[in-house]
Amino acid sequence: MGDYVDRGYYSVETVTLLVALKVRYPQRITILRGNHESRQITQVYGFYDECLRKYGNANVWKIFTDLFDYFPLTALVESEIFCLHGGLSPSIETLENVRNFDRVQEAPHEGPMCDLLWSDPDDRCGWGISPRGAGYTFGQDISEQFNHKNNLKLIARAHQLVMEGFNWAHEQKVVTIFSAPNYCYRCGNMASILEVDDCKGHTFIQFEPAPRRGEPDVTRRTPDYFL
Repeated sequence: MGDYVDRGYYSVETVTLLVALKVRYPQRITILRGNHESRQITQVYGFYDECLRKYGNANVWKIFTDLFDYFPLTALVESEIFCLHGGLSPSIETLENVRNFDRVQEAPHEGPMCDLLWSDPDDRCGWGISPRGAGYTFGQDISEQFNHKNNLKLIARAHQLVMEGFNWAHEQKVVTIFSAPNYCYRCGNMASILEVDDCKGHTFIQFEPAPRRGEPDVTRRTPDYFL
């Protein structure tokens, strides 16, 4: 559900593996776009610098950021679980609205595409101004209305660090799934994936960082652009 690059030492390897798996198993893997799969963000938070450091030029960065424009923004699991990176948008009432707008472009600074990549659930009702400077916050009333109108049971999204790797919101109408353990090599959080079984039951599989073998010395000061 997005954010495969930036804020880590192995963005190139991570996104290369995911794209290779998509090519090998096109019907079994869906790669959604996150707010970091954009030209502007990757020039700030590490992916651009990593490509320069490893390859001496920006060609790999350009290839991937051109490819990012083609990543889908949302996915639907069994017609009941709406998956996306960020959250809802006041400009989008139905799934058909998502299907109808042009997504093959650099992520814009505002509008429905931006909201899908940047918005967050909130404890307060209604729409709110996001402290991120992009997207919106949306309350339980908004998610319930969206789910009801589109016959959905759950909105599954990422985008926010949660210490246990997953976090329910809006009376289990929304779930945040965060799959980067020890985020930025300093947050100490667990990570998780959500497994949906044949009966549509939900199981969260939590995991910690892999043992460090031959990695950069992350005990030193983490680069500012990771944060």
